[in-house]
Amino acid sequence: MTIRSQKDLEIQLSKLQEYTEPSFELEQYATPAHIAAEWIWSMALKGEVAGKIILDAACGPGILGIGLLLMGARKVYFLDKDEKIIQVCIENYNQIKKKYEIGEAEFIIEDVTLFDAEVDIVVQNPPFGTKEKHIDKIFLEKAFSTAKVVYSMHKYSTKRFVEAISSDHEFKITDLWRYEFPLKKMFKFHTKPVRRIDVGLWRMEKG
Repeated sequence: MTIRSQKDLEIQLSKLQEYTEPSFELEQYATPAHIAAEWIWSMALKGEVAGKIILDAACGPGILGIGLLLMGARKVYFLDKDEKIIQVCIENYNQIKKKYEIGEAEFIIEDVTLFDAEVDIVVQNPPFGTKEKHIDKIFLEKAFSTAKVVYSMHKYSTKRFVEAISSDHEFKITDLWRYEFPLKKMFKFHTKPVRRIDVGLWRMEKG
C-alpha cells in the first residue's frame, strides 16, 4: 500500500490511538489528523521528508513522526518524557508497519534537553508553556541546536516571541501557517466539548 494523497494520509493518521489519560501538567494533546496531514504534505512537497532523518520532539502518540514515515522518511526519533504515551506511540508504529513498508523508528523516553543525535529536521508540537513557564522556549532552543530546519507549533499570540528567538539563533522564518486547533474535552473542569485555540506553525531555517 502507498499513500497517494493528503486525504489518504489524513485517513491513516485519524486511525491512530490518541491520549487515553492525558496529563494536565504536561499539556498533552494530539495534533489533529487534518492538521498533521497538511503539515507533512507541505514538507513532502518541499522535498523535506523522503530519505530524511527527523526528530519528532514531544511526540505524544506519534502522529507527526508516523505520518513522516508514511511519506518516506528514512528514520524518525520519537521523543517524549512520558513513558505511557511512548508505549502508545510504539503500538501506533507497529500498527502502521503491518500495512506499509516504512522506515526506522527509535523511541526515546527522556527530557528533550538530553537528545544528542544528528538529524536533518526537527518537527514539534510542544507544550504551549501555559502550565510550565518557558517550556516552549526550551524546545525551540534545543531544536535550533539540533537541525538546520525546524517546524514548530505554538500559540499564535506568541508570534513576537517566536520571531525574536528564531532571530537570536540566526534562523529565518520562511513559512507560517495558522490554524484553529481543536482541543477536545479531556478534564473535568473543561466546560465545552471542543475548545478552539489559535495556533501557528512556523518553518524556520538556519540563515
